[in-house]
Amino acid sequence: MLVVGFGSGPLQANCYLLADAAGGPCVVVDPGQEVAGPLAAALAGHGLVPAALVATHGHPDHVASAASLSAEHGVPLHLHPADAELYDGDSVPLESGTFAGLDVDVRHAPGHTPGSVVLTLETAEGGRLALTGDTLFAGSVGRGDVTDSLRDLLASLPDDTVVLPGHGPATTIGQERAGNPFLAGTGA
Repeated sequence: MLVVGFGSGPLQANCYLLADAAGGPCVVVDPGQEVAGPLAAALAGHGLVPAALVATHGHPDHVASAASLSAEHGVPLHLHPADAELYDGDSVPLESGTFAGLDVDVRHAPGHTPGSVVLTLETAEGGRLALTGDTLFAGSVGRGDVTDSLRDLLASLPDDTVVLPGHGPATTIGQERAGNPFLAGTGA
């Protein structure tokens, strides 16, 4: 599986490209502010074509470029309905499913926003990924009142799951379970 990520915009929100392999369709996750240049370079560099746009939540730093990318590539933005009012473009309801040949499980994780989600999937190589948006970061969380969402997330994912957060570096569920000070009260 090919995973390409880069930060963009004033808040350096992470945008990710997910694909079975180079030279085919991909999912663009969190096309936020100022992604046009880096995204075009990543698409060209790996021979990828967007098959879907997916947002972990509706804040501008994660969806600001979605409308223009949707028009350019002819693909819709998939967004949880509870965040539709945060986004001023057209979107379709985000549900678990297959995007660009990848089976993506959508886990509703309200707290950061009403429609925050965590996207989980298994790679063909046997690995596990969790794109956590602004719910869980390396060493931090998006908000302190998302205890239920974090407890459910941590209880359902094994330690070796690679966490691709909405900001900052990648981590694993095991690293966060062991050392994230914000998870102490979650029972994880």
